[in-house]
Amino acid sequence: MLGFNHLGTPTQRRPSDMTASLIMESHPIVLHPTDTIGTAARHIMSHRYRSLPVVDDNECYLGQLTVNCMLYLVLPKAATMTKGLDSMPYVNTTLEDLRDRLHKVIDQPVTLCLKDKEKVQVIHPDTPLVETLLTLYQTRASLPVVDRITGRLEGMVSYFDVGAKIMEKGF
Repeated sequence: MLGFNHLGTPTQRRPSDMTASLIMESHPIVLHPTDTIGTAARHIMSHRYRSLPVVDDNECYLGQLTVNCMLYLVLPKAATMTKGLDSMPYVNTTLEDLRDRLHKVIDQPVTLCLKDKEKVQVIHPDTPLVETLLTLYQTRASLPVVDRITGRLEGMVSYFDVGAKIMEKGF
């Protein structure tokens, strides 16, 4: 399999080189437990992310903050209760109501919305490329790339990362 080194010189790639580390974003935007919901909302909206990884001071992966949780925070409580309402055609909520709900939690830490790492599918830098792509396809969510031994977040793999790598040499 043909690849290219950092100078653009063709090199031979072994199938064992075809791993998640080849397509991951190695410097993703990350959140820390002390970051606020407001900080997360600004990153999510400005970059159009569906989730952001949360790491500790040693860059160890703690979990994900998802856009679904952000939506949860602004929905009426009746809609999000365990045995809440399935349909709410009679509930009138305005954009101002949504803004008010967001404003109430804007200074809360992102841990309010942390999806535990045990509930998030992760891959590792040495995960084979095809397995990485299949996991991405099955989960329909960006994948944290976590070191097996240290637990450090090494990067993220998204649909956009895959597309960029596939298309970097043109069509």
